[in-house]
Amino acid sequence: MQPTDNTARDPDISRLREKSKACYVCGSENPAGLKITFDPEGDNGSIARYTARREHEGWGSILHGGLTFTLMDEALGWALYFHGLSGVTARVEARFRQPIPVGSAVVVRAWMTGRRGRIINARAEVRSDSPESILLAEADATMCLLNVDGAR
Repeated sequence: MQPTDNTARDPDISRLREKSKACYVCGSENPAGLKITFDPEGDNGSIARYTARREHEGWGSILHGGLTFTLMDEALGWALYFHGLSGVTARVEARFRQPIPVGSAVVVRAWMTGRRGRIINARAEVRSDSPESILLAEADATMCLLNVDGAR
């Protein structure tokens, strides 16, 4: 039977407002997950801390770049969530400034920089969790708000 509307093909976007205990990054019940806790920061952002683990290394005992990107992408989503919005990353430009050695403690932040209708511009950074706060990676993103709670 063919669907009569888009509901059979589209994911249930209302579930994106719910926190998932199975999320790879923040899920408390994912045995393979990172179990990172994000907190709100300021009027439009999120923040978390993470220590690069051996099982997440790439070459040469440094954190895999894909995981660095994943941390920034998750922070972007939480920046929206903490401010009552639901959305997904539509486009992102990432820059990896310095390798992150396994064992390094980092701070991951993201914040919204602008909004036009359903489009949010946002930025994420990974910095060393040290007094120097060295910029290790950064991303500029375009987030697309989902039509949840009347977002347009």
